[in-house]
Amino acid sequence: MFIDKVKVHVVAGDGGNGKVSFRHERYVDRGGPDGGDGGDGGDVVVEASRNQNTLATYRYQKLIKAEDGETGGTSKKHGKNGKHLVIKVPVGTVIADEKGSLLADLHEDGQTFILAHGGKGGFGNAHFISSTRQAPRVAEKGEKGDDFEAVLELKMIADVGLIGLPNAGKSTLLSVISNARPEIGDYPFTTLTPNLGVVDIGDNNSLLFADIPGLIEGASEGKGLGDQFLRHVERTSVLVHLIDVYADDYVTAYKTIIKELAAYSIDLSNKPQIVALTKIDGVDSEILDDIKKQLTKVIPKSTPVHAISSKSKTGLQELLFSVRDIVATHRKNEVVPEAETDSIPVIRHTADEDEWYVHKTDIGYQVTGRKIERLASRTRFGDSFGEERLLDILKKLGILRELRKQNIEPGDHVYFGKNEQDYLEY
Repeated sequence: MFIDKVKVHVVAGDGGNGKVSFRHERYVDRGGPDGGDGGDGGDVVVEASRNQNTLATYRYQKLIKAEDGETGGTSKKHGKNGKHLVIKVPVGTVIADEKGSLLADLHEDGQTFILAHGGKGGFGNAHFISSTRQAPRVAEKGEKGDDFEAVLELKMIADVGLIGLPNAGKSTLLSVISNARPEIGDYPFTTLTPNLGVVDIGDNNSLLFADIPGLIEGASEGKGLGDQFLRHVERTSVLVHLIDVYADDYVTAYKTIIKELAAYSIDLSNKPQIVALTKIDGVDSEILDDIKKQLTKVIPKSTPVHAISSKSKTGLQELLFSVRDIVATHRKNEVVPEAETDSIPVIRHTADEDEWYVHKTDIGYQVTGRKIERLASRTRFGDSFGEERLLDILKKLGILRELRKQNIEPGDHVYFGKNEQDYLEY
């Protein structure tokens, strides 16, 4: 089964906890703290591979989780880092978060992207030795790894897209010009999944053709097979629009598809096109000329029109040469200069790592900020030594002064970020 859009739960590994430990050995005086740091959690890495064809693997495997880091050991032993989890997806996979924001576009074989970052391991008590703190009993918890829902969507990267109403002859054409063997029938929606075929055109020139399942009026709104297959048209260089010469109305057949291409979320109607009249065996040349005359009234002037027969292979060579020339032109125009010195730099505001904010809420005082939230997540709440260290950090960053300005009282709760479960009691 062809699966081209799945939703998965991505979880990177959590960092291991730091260790509170003191060296206890015979004949070793004043061994001191020797608790090691926790290991880092593993990342979730996505790799594009031409050996993958669908996203079917993740249809049932909804949880993608990397390995957690291990807790630090005694004798200052560092906990083992969690293994990175590498998942392979087809070339052409686009990854977005739940809100639709683009995270990655994997369009090259071997391209990798860190989808979720593992949490850092917590420091053991050996890390906190200083001239004034000879026997620290504080250790940090490991940070949580990234945890979110992601949408993986496959957009085929084909040079040429074959489009048209059901039964226009797309699958038959693909089976004749390539080694692809799509299922072919005389009823609507024979093709339930896009088919790919490599077509050799001339010497040392091969193009990848995609047979896009039959579209109907309203496809861009999800009718019929819906817009789920229109996404595969986005990356093609040229569209070959097949029209059955036995259709009741050639002009309407053409307009129906163009309307759906234009109504898609990204207007696809302006893509380079070639119109191919199919199934011309037994059709008089005068009738073909009349059909072409009718179509030239509605198609762009630069659009080539070919008459072909997949059965007798009439006109196929001319069609393929026309496709090759348009793809070559498209690729040439797509080249981006190596250096764009005239481009205007885009300046974006990036949050300061040390920025923090204090808000009074119904349940206490909420402290937000990247650095302080990260440090709070590493604190063992309920442990007096860990909480004392966090209070020292609040004092150094000036947060404690701001809390007093906002009239914090003994017994009030101070929590960090959106985590209302772990809090300090003032």
